[in-house]
Amino acid sequence: MNRELKRVTIVILAMFAALFLSVTTIQFFSADTLAGDSRNARTINNSYSKERGAILVAGQPIAQSVPSADQYKYQRTYTNGPLYSAVTGYFTLDQGSSGIEAAMNDELSGTSGSQFLSQLNSIVTGQNPQGASVELTIDPAVQQAAYDALGSQTGAVIAVEPKTGRILAMVSKPDYDPNILAVHDTDAVIQQYDALIADSGNPLINRTLGGDLDPPGSTFKIVTSSAALQNAGLTEDHQLPNPAGYQLPQSTNVVSNAGGGTCGPGDTVSIRTAFVLSCNIPMAELGVEMGDKALTDMANAYGYNSDFDSPIPVEASQFPPLEDDSRLALSSFGQASVRSSPMQIVEQSMAVANGGSIMTPTLVDDVRAPDLTMLKQFEAKKLADPINSVTASTLSSWMVEAVNSGAATNARIDGVSVAGKTGTAENGTGDPYTLWFTGFAPADNPQVAVAVVVQNGGGLGESGSGNEVAAPIAKKVLEAVLNK
Repeated sequence: MNRELKRVTIVILAMFAALFLSVTTIQFFSADTLAGDSRNARTINNSYSKERGAILVAGQPIAQSVPSADQYKYQRTYTNGPLYSAVTGYFTLDQGSSGIEAAMNDELSGTSGSQFLSQLNSIVTGQNPQGASVELTIDPAVQQAAYDALGSQTGAVIAVEPKTGRILAMVSKPDYDPNILAVHDTDAVIQQYDALIADSGNPLINRTLGGDLDPPGSTFKIVTSSAALQNAGLTEDHQLPNPAGYQLPQSTNVVSNAGGGTCGPGDTVSIRTAFVLSCNIPMAELGVEMGDKALTDMANAYGYNSDFDSPIPVEASQFPPLEDDSRLALSSFGQASVRSSPMQIVEQSMAVANGGSIMTPTLVDDVRAPDLTMLKQFEAKKLADPINSVTASTLSSWMVEAVNSGAATNARIDGVSVAGKTGTAENGTGDPYTLWFTGFAPADNPQVAVAVVVQNGGGLGESGSGNEVAAPIAKKVLEAVLNK
């Protein structure tokens, strides 16, 4: 072989290698990114050319694809769209997707690895290709109860089985109808999408999992008390000073309790009483006494500063580094820069209800191929063990007392032992409060844990409370589970 021929051969081989590398990169490493790109017209058209799998609740479709007479062949439709909008999300021509539609897209579109043989068989036999169906954990009765109870308030409700992590209800308001984004008119979709984005109520945000996170207020006292009992080695009878006002360290600002006075009678107050009556001053003192490490470690153990998938992504709640004792004191009762989602808050109740363990919250029970072959099935998985069983038992008794005779009495249910904790969080001078409730029932054999957040003060500005507004909503959700 002469020298020139050798050079040509080397160049051809190099070009072949480059082509092989490029094709391999696109086929195996960039395929998902390219397929998910909203600008990829071929992917969009292909996704409408076959029947997308249904999203099911109690065996009934709440999202499904039906034949259409236009070029896209199938139309995505949503039954009770607003009721389930926080769960299903949307599936659009050119604005992407969200919720379960996005999180389970591979399964719904039939492109997951487990569906390869099924799709190949459809091609060979000439059958219409179909995506898999996704059965959700949502209980329709509990979902409806949560939706109705929240009413016209801006906020969110989430209910979970503590022992398994199965999500029974997920409601976020303001809501929207996914059907208006599923039409086959690009201009109409863009117009509707832009209107939803411009809406001051931010209806496209799933408030149960993230978005504009709120200060948790007194619901965070579950974390602070956990740190005291477990990290600091204090007992429930540990005494703290009981003044009517507490000047923050290195500050001229003074903290007060909700009622403006002391936390019950006496010069001192126990941690237990401070929790049951939801007093801010002793909790601030407790945080400073423990130190920032004890509280930070416990917040992180509960899941603050960590995200996960449900399979919809859950935004990390925030417990930032504590700069000084003033912020430590405020953070100890859920103020300063602490920010939480309802998912984070319900995880706190899950831990107390479940002997110290948080099971990974999930929306999916199973995934089935069109021939009903099981492709995936739910398995309960542990997410974290923030506290031990002794701490969980102690906190459970406190939360029961808070509902029976403390600061959470509007969650009481006749004949049922309910455990609960309210929160009334400040957002700045003149700004409406954020109102919370979290808890579980029955306390001695928990079937459901719930978290409720009501934003904008529930229409009451700075005069409402978690017990007044959020607790009655939670009560209706708990009753929907217990009455089944």
